[in-house]
Amino acid sequence: MAKGDYLGEFEQIVLLAVLRLKDNAYGVPIRQEIEDRTGRSAAIGAVYATLDRLEGKGYISSHVADPTAERGGRAKRFFQLRPEGLLALKNSQQAVRQMMKGLKTVWSYS
Repeated sequence: MAKGDYLGEFEQIVLLAVLRLKDNAYGVPIRQEIEDRTGRSAAIGAVYATLDRLEGKGYISSHVADPTAERGGRAKRFFQLRPEGLLALKNSQQAVRQMMKGLKTVWSYS
């Protein structure tokens, strides 16, 4: 893979949240999934910036649903993982596994 083809850590986390949430993948649940599973606080602006970047790379797609009264007439923007995103996620995970291959337990050095 060329330089820039690998996903960053937060990009991987966001893609995994989208994958887990399936049909309910929009901003707030994505942010909550990240916080629940990683214990890491995620600013909603950072989540949306990452979603926009991933969509620009062709890794996810989005669509806007009809506005709802419960949201004050605002619509939700839903995200879906594309095959290219799944491949990028697999390649990035594989790169990390390859880098760790053959290392003794690095966590015991602390």
